[in-house]
Order: sequence, then C-alpha cells, then structure tokens
Amino acid sequence: MELVTIYTAFNPADAQLVRSRLEAAGFHAMVAHELSALSMDGYSMAVGGVRVQVPEAEAADARELLDAPPVEPPTAE
Repeated sequence: MELVTIYTAFNPADAQLVRSRLEAAGFHAMVAHELSALSMDGYSMAVGGVRVQVPEAEAADARELLDAPPVEPPTAE
C-alpha cells in the first residue's frame, strides 16, 4: 500500500487535527515524522514538516474533503 502525503504541517497538533477529521470521514489517515518534530525545535521545518498521509487510492477524495469549505452548524431559531 503506497501512502501519499496530502497535508503538511509544522505543528504536530495541526497534523493530528487533520488526521482526526479524515478518520471521522472514513479515511485511513496516519501522521508521519511527528516524533521528529517533537524531539527538537525547528527540526520539523528541516525535514519538510509533519505529514498527514493516506493510501494512494483515497488521496483524491481526502484532498477534496480538506479543500471543501467548512460546514456551518445549523442555528436554533
């Protein structure tokens, strides 16, 4: 299974939020290079960031989800 990077963050928390959003939508997401970023300040920038990856077959749909505008919750009237 080939993994594709669909999102790059310089903060592990941002990457985990994106992973959670993808998993909630049914994608098989994982975070790569998170521990490297936590080990030393500035290291994540040197290695290209913390990467959120999905299987290649899910990449196009996952990107579409991330690119979609946020959905506003309904308001109580």
